[in-house]
Amino acid sequence: MANTNHDKIAKELAETFGTKYNKGKGPDIKTKNKVIEVVTHESDLYSSIKQIGRYQKPKYFAVPNKLVNKAKEITKGTGIGLITPTGIIKKKSRNKK
Repeated sequence: MANTNHDKIAKELAETFGTKYNKGKGPDIKTKNKVIEVVTHESDLYSSIKQIGRYQKPKYFAVPNKLVNKAKEITKGTGIGLITPTGIIKKKSRNKK
């Protein structure tokens, strides 16, 4: 199976945050202080909210720049923050417990 853009972004972010890319169920990246789900297609934004919604840590979507505005709209009120594929925060997470 070829490396997708999703895999590339997840691997780079995992390395940036000093952890491993989780290819299985659950968030793509889990650190001590946050969970990150990589979303590369607009159609995956809604299902990704459900995937990381139950975590108590600050939650982030890593989205390409072209999806930032749509992701901001969809995540409004969810507490999910947004970061770029290089780890730059575009919207801060609000930890909902």
